[in-house]
Amino acid sequence: MFSQFNVAKLGLAVAAIVLIGTSWITMQGAEPVGTGLDDPKIDKLKLLPGFKAEHLYSPSDNKQGSWVAMTFDDKGRMITSDQYGFLYRLELPPIGAGSQQPKVEKLNVGVVQPGDTTKKVGMGYAQGLLYAFNSLYVMVNNRTNKDFDKGSGLYRLQDTDGDDQFDKVTLLRALKGEGEHGPHSIVLSPDKKSLYVMCGNFTDVPKMDAYRLPPVWKEDNLFPAIKDPRGHAVDRMAPGGWLAKIDPEGQKWELVGAGFRNTFDFAFNDAGDILGYDSDMEWDFGLPWYKPTRICHITSGAEFGWRTAASNWSPTFADCLPAVLNMGQGSPTGVFAGRGSRFPQKYQKAIYAFDWSFGIMYAVHLQPKASSYSATAEEFISGSPLALTDGLVGPDGSMYFLTGGRRLESDLYRITYTGTESVSPATQAPTLTAEHDIRTKLEQYHGEPMAGAVDAAWPYLNHADRFIRYAARIAVEHQPVSQWQDKALAETDPIRATYAIIALTHHGDPALKSQMLNTLLKIKLDPLTEEQQLAVLRAIELVCTRTGIPEGADRDKVIAYLNPRYPAKSAVLNRAYSKLLISLEAPGVVDRTLTLLDKKNEDGTGPVGGETVTASSDLILRNPQYGLDIAKMLEKLPPAQQTYYATMLSSAKNGWTPALRDKYFTWFANAFKYQGGRSYIGFIDKARKLALAHVPKEQFDRYNKLSGAELLTASGNDIVSSYVPKGPGRPWKLDTAVAIVDNGLAGRDFETGKKIYSAILCSRCHSMRGEGGDIGPDLTQLGTRFSNRDILEAIILPNKTVSDQYASTIFYLKNGQSVLGRLVNEDKTTYSISQNPFAPDFLRKIPKKDVTSKKYSTESVMLPGLINGLNPNELKDLMAYLKSGGNQDNEIYKSTQGTSKGK
Repeated sequence: MFSQFNVAKLGLAVAAIVLIGTSWITMQGAEPVGTGLDDPKIDKLKLLPGFKAEHLYSPSDNKQGSWVAMTFDDKGRMITSDQYGFLYRLELPPIGAGSQQPKVEKLNVGVVQPGDTTKKVGMGYAQGLLYAFNSLYVMVNNRTNKDFDKGSGLYRLQDTDGDDQFDKVTLLRALKGEGEHGPHSIVLSPDKKSLYVMCGNFTDVPKMDAYRLPPVWKEDNLFPAIKDPRGHAVDRMAPGGWLAKIDPEGQKWELVGAGFRNTFDFAFNDAGDILGYDSDMEWDFGLPWYKPTRICHITSGAEFGWRTAASNWSPTFADCLPAVLNMGQGSPTGVFAGRGSRFPQKYQKAIYAFDWSFGIMYAVHLQPKASSYSATAEEFISGSPLALTDGLVGPDGSMYFLTGGRRLESDLYRITYTGTESVSPATQAPTLTAEHDIRTKLEQYHGEPMAGAVDAAWPYLNHADRFIRYAARIAVEHQPVSQWQDKALAETDPIRATYAIIALTHHGDPALKSQMLNTLLKIKLDPLTEEQQLAVLRAIELVCTRTGIPEGADRDKVIAYLNPRYPAKSAVLNRAYSKLLISLEAPGVVDRTLTLLDKKNEDGTGPVGGETVTASSDLILRNPQYGLDIAKMLEKLPPAQQTYYATMLSSAKNGWTPALRDKYFTWFANAFKYQGGRSYIGFIDKARKLALAHVPKEQFDRYNKLSGAELLTASGNDIVSSYVPKGPGRPWKLDTAVAIVDNGLAGRDFETGKKIYSAILCSRCHSMRGEGGDIGPDLTQLGTRFSNRDILEAIILPNKTVSDQYASTIFYLKNGQSVLGRLVNEDKTTYSISQNPFAPDFLRKIPKKDVTSKKYSTESVMLPGLINGLNPNELKDLMAYLKSGGNQDNEIYKSTQGTSKGK
């Protein structure tokens, strides 16, 4: 899920959301949006044709917490877990039972007798559940506390006396890690003989009994190792999140793959391949190492290259695997297969992936491609808000899913198919490729050394398929290095030599540096594809990271090999060349890299991290809490390729002239004008300070000022604002806020109110006295028409009534997707919509022929609780300014006594 924001400042400094919401239009006489349906929990869902949703239960309404995990036992009952509380067991009503509620039982697991109302939790706090082997496996994610004394780890619950209650609890393995990046899901293997467990990147890898991914991981990146300036994951190193296979008793643990940021869940497809949904680091949005959320095919020994902050690996690195599909921004949670559902066969074969932040359940459709897959994804279900946590196909063939997490409102839904397509079981075996067979045979050599493994794997080191090359290299790495070291150094095939040397960097003696470089430098780059050239450059980088930067004759030879080819023909090659040549202090590299720094469009116009299923702009209006933060970033998105060069140059000590330094440090001051993720400013400042460390001491002050030091706060993480709310804030309730304001607005300060109004960016969406935006209503006459309660209710509860005059519209498309935006124009063939409140003139055009239906969104674009960062005096100053309509001569500023309650 998204990293936790500071609640007191949410919307003030981060979300950048409009102050006065669309709900005020209703006070001005416009008609509110109405749906006409009885159940808003169903009405908010977007479903594909033929599918029907039932709302079965609301645990939060019954004081049972917020549910985040589910499984089904051998009697068809659902077992769930509150994220911060008990386990529950449900007998579900049959399909067609109308409003019948599930029978819900709290599982006390030996702490107290059933029916006891104690708050002591016997078992719970789970982010993963699995019923298998006549047991309930529970992945506890918790730091021990007074209510629950069990820490993170995998537990097995059993009923030993046949009374249908779990009385035996066995800790199979304690795990070090907790929180939203801690231990996660448990899944039964297709052969029903083993379990697989997934853990996030804040969970240490325990000692394993076997390793399919050899445990030789390192950071392996010559890029400046700048840690997150806001402190996220600064102490988390390789290999990041990981997947392990275990036996039912938890005695043998085998590492399957790693390098995930925070994959919550995963599933096996019909071919027995594993698909996981990995998260992005949204604070890095706009930075060159950002990777969007993505569907990963997790093969044996897989490495997906998560490294903390700027050390994050590019998917182009030859020693990691790429995603099957880039999804976009969001917060991945549940993943499961459609196998066993009474759905059309297309959806039986799909993998379902949940995005918690933006309320989208994707149906991912896989197509075999060489030894892996290509994929497409469609929006199967969506809603706003719809905080999806977990889901499964039930024994009755229906789909069940949960919403909740972070103590949010929690609900249980059931999805059935009532359309006309056949729902007969998809029994046809998946059609697999010859390459798939090659890969799985090579994976048999992943583990203990095996006779003949090197001879079997070596020929495939130059296979056209990336996943096969990867499997072959991992097979070689599992064999004693003495069996293949000389073979690697003598290899003459350029592709096999590249991957053999990558393997040797992981296991060989550092004294082999010169020999490894000589093998690589014999490779002629011109005949190679871009991907193959990148692999050679990556192999050279690995020699440098594992054995040290070359010196003397080795350095001269590497520079002579690389220097004439830089700049290269593509942005991705230029990243690799600039990194190596700057690290080697090659002659002329600073000048040439600064020339590239001027090419603002070198990296094209596509999104950072690659094209995605869901564009960032399509997410803005789905969730105001996160969407309008995206809007702010998209308004002035940083040029990622320039940022890469500038950051890499921060490690360059030599090759500078006064003119080059002037040009370089001026770039930083300009870079602070862009808007990236939450950590963007801090990362740029850290790179700036690294660069300043190489400036002569007598010139430091000049370049410090030239590079924008005066633009920044003391921490370097933010741009100086004319006013920052002093707080302390609080979660303002309507009655409390009204009482504070009704107590009197005499003596308020006009300039302070104006600064607060500006600091929280109200003017970006609202006009006052002829200045500001037009996304929301004009606020000039606000104080003459509405009471304090009216105004405060609109701020604190913006979703209570949403006007169609300013509401966004949901457009449902023929391809199964949906698009949200404010409809600003239409003609005979096209709808023109505005999706970004901070760039309202940028319009997206939707062909009417692609639209099946449309309706108003019931969600205001304004974030509830926007005033939560203000203290009582600041709230009064803001309200006085609003009621004055921005007029300093208003009567509200002339009164020195009494109250000013408005009308």
